[in-house]
Amino acid sequence: MTTPDTQVTAPGAWVAPPGAPLRIGNASGFYGDRFAAIEEMLTGGELDVLTGDYLAELTMLILGRDRLKDPATGYAKTFLRQLETTRGEALDRGVPIVTNAGGLNPAGLAEAVRRLGRRLGLDVAVAHVEGDDLLSRATELGLFTEHSHGEELDGREPDGKRLGLGGPVAVNAYLGGWGIAACLTAGADVVVTGRVTDASLVVGPAAAHFGWARDDHDRLAGAVVAGHVLECGTQATGGNYAFFGEITDPVRPGFPIAEISADGSSVITKHPGTGGAVTIGTVTAQLVYEIAGPRYPGPDVTTRFDTIHLDDDGPDRVRITGVTGEPPPPTLKVGCTALGGFRNEVQFVLTGLDIAAKAVLVRRQLAAVAPTAVWTLARTDRADATTEEEASALLRCVVRSSDPGAIGRPFTSAAIELALASYPGFHVTAPPGEASAYGVFTSAAVGAALVPHVAVLPDGRRVTLEPSTVTLPLADVAQPPLPAPLPTGPTRRAALGTVAGARSGDKGGSANVGVWVRSDQAWRWLAHALTVAQFRRLLPETAQLPVTRHLLPHLRALNFVVDGLLGEGVGANARFDPQAKAVGEWLRARQIDLPEALL
Repeated sequence: MTTPDTQVTAPGAWVAPPGAPLRIGNASGFYGDRFAAIEEMLTGGELDVLTGDYLAELTMLILGRDRLKDPATGYAKTFLRQLETTRGEALDRGVPIVTNAGGLNPAGLAEAVRRLGRRLGLDVAVAHVEGDDLLSRATELGLFTEHSHGEELDGREPDGKRLGLGGPVAVNAYLGGWGIAACLTAGADVVVTGRVTDASLVVGPAAAHFGWARDDHDRLAGAVVAGHVLECGTQATGGNYAFFGEITDPVRPGFPIAEISADGSSVITKHPGTGGAVTIGTVTAQLVYEIAGPRYPGPDVTTRFDTIHLDDDGPDRVRITGVTGEPPPPTLKVGCTALGGFRNEVQFVLTGLDIAAKAVLVRRQLAAVAPTAVWTLARTDRADATTEEEASALLRCVVRSSDPGAIGRPFTSAAIELALASYPGFHVTAPPGEASAYGVFTSAAVGAALVPHVAVLPDGRRVTLEPSTVTLPLADVAQPPLPAPLPTGPTRRAALGTVAGARSGDKGGSANVGVWVRSDQAWRWLAHALTVAQFRRLLPETAQLPVTRHLLPHLRALNFVVDGLLGEGVGANARFDPQAKAVGEWLRARQIDLPEALL
């Protein structure tokens, strides 16, 4: 068993020379990302470590369902296929690969990597990190409250039982980077983890290389920020970027690299000759993605996002400095994923005149079989349209039940039987089918001491990593003073996105919308103009929901957290945009009075 300050005592032999930055690249931001990315990163330039992030809330549901069908699975299978063509390249170059593709079964994926190595005639040292899986202890730890359908499902039949409805399919604590560090220090070529924080894939290698201690909070926090930038892959190099029209080569962005120094500062860059761009804007966009307040808690350190400074360091290079850290909280975040019930849906196409009346007719016709349906009418139609598609609106009907039979064939039949008996021009985008299970994501907290954090080294030895002995409960940060307001002057009605960028995403049922501007003058306006009240006016869907605004002055950014916008989370798929990916772009498209001085 290791102690918090001694499990990593010296740089590994696998890394850059002493004094040089550690070059950590990313080759995956989600399960299904660019298949060729590992090969591109290994052959495109110098690297010391390569990471791959495969996990998200929706991924845990997918892997949980896989594991229900076959307990030997539960990991990201694409990683194995990617490794098959690149493992020799990585070994030749001495580049360890660190990935959370182990998902719900890191030991299983680690063994599969060993088998692959033997088949290819390669001597691969594989280690893995485990302990995050708390499914068998969920009740004992009080981590899961049975879904509202639970009692009904417990009493019903084989299908619900087989799928695990009414109970969790994945309960995982978010571990930190010290297990990864122990594996690398022991000489691992491949480190497979389960549920660690996304940034831990960067924190672990940096801590191992530089010999950081548990109380090196500022250095660890700097690595967390670098990891947060890298974790979503090409979102840091121009992908999904608000001002994408400014990027010279946006077609195939290269994956990002963090050059991390011993003091925790870093430079974000990419391989030469790859597409996309690394700018203060692209890095800012990723920094405000899927965060809450200025205190960003993690298992190793609480990072102060209000201390981040960005500077241009040359073409495709952005330097990150000034990051401060605090002791981590005494608890770990735990994600709980359950199969909450069944859903079915159909989209009716309404064309031409009387759109609203046509929608009313369909709702009346399906009222008997879908009394609790959620209906959404998207008015995508235009008057006097020159194409049929532009003359059409979409009416979406979503039904849910604990009984798949009730919303399977009966609902499908009732919708399709309207084909010759409803509004003029009746058709649907695709016929509905059988009901499918949907997921519900909730989060909880558990004392860090209650969660085992185990590194299984390449030689099979098991090393238990103790949690931090110095912790600090989370507390809100006092809002910083607002900048001096912009002098009053003439304004012009225009889209907010004319001057502001945005990026949005999901955390369970909540959405975050980060908004930033690119000059001090614009910041003086934004900080005063985009209040919570104005945000709610611009996005009426948030009007009745709790909205919290956080200021990040060094980034010239505001972060809005909207609780409840996404219902039960992406797995429930209840909303048109279930992961809130485009809420920021909706906000940028809204009209507001902009000072002419900014235009």
